[in-house]
Order: sequence, then C-alpha cells, then structure tokens
Amino acid sequence: MDCFSRAIVGWHAAPVKDTTLVTTALRMALWRRDHADRGAGDGLIHHSDAGSQYTAIAFAETLVLEGIAASIGSIGDAYDNALAETKIGLFKTEAVGRGSPFLNGPLRTIDDVAYATMEWVDWYDNRRLHSRLRYIPPDEYEAAFYAHIHTSGAGCTPS
Repeated sequence: MDCFSRAIVGWHAAPVKDTTLVTTALRMALWRRDHADRGAGDGLIHHSDAGSQYTAIAFAETLVLEGIAASIGSIGDAYDNALAETKIGLFKTEAVGRGSPFLNGPLRTIDDVAYATMEWVDWYDNRRLHSRLRYIPPDEYEAAFYAHIHTSGAGCTPS
C-alpha cells in the first residue's frame, strides 16, 4: 500500500505466508509503478511487521537490490502497523466477508481468493471514495498529484 495515496500497489494470494508471497507482492508494486511512469524514487521505505517472511535474508536482499529501505515494526505492537491492519480489516470485510459483492461463491481455492482480491483492489483503487483523500479514489488522487507536478514543474515527491 502506498501511504501517500492509500492505493494498493502490489498484492499476491498464496496458501502460505512465506518470503515468496511478500516478494511477489513487492515486485508487482514496483512493476506497476514503473509502468505507470511513477517509478519508486530515492527514499522509498518498505514498512512491515516482524513476521518471518519480512525478516528473511532473501527478502532483505530483494529490498537492498531495489534500493528500498526496510522499516520493521516492533513485535506484538499493532500500533506500528495501524494503517496496514486497517486495510486488512477492510479487505476481510469488503472483499472476502460474508455477502461480499466480490465473491462469486464460496472461497474454495486460492484462485477464488485471488480473483476476489483482484476485483476488490480494482474497485478500491479506482472507485472507492476515501475521506483521507478528499472523497476521491486513490488512482484519481495520484493522477491529480502527478498532473500538478508536470504542469507546475514542481520537483516535489509524495511524503
């Protein structure tokens, strides 16, 4: 998730929580940003909890190779990850919860989860209104920000 725009920029569904799960989501985020001409610039920070998939040497190496600084929250402190925990709660309620409009039936396979996630992320980034973003969707918020930078010649970046 991009903390500036609240956009979900990378995700992956897998039957296990391992390094491949988080590395795939990170690579998706970097690919999507590059292909939208919004590549990750200097100063990018990846914040996570202290789960084994994030503290693994392989994931740390991926961050280093991509020039991304790691920020790992303290163990057992949900306040370190409040933004992510909130997003996960929304996902569980809106995307895969009982009565979700993104489900075509029960979640029986990882493909069912992936499809519901894909539909929800598309809706979340492109149509869901966010009070933090002046009641516009994340993609629209980002588009306005980058359009302003290009027309004003400003050299600032999201913080």
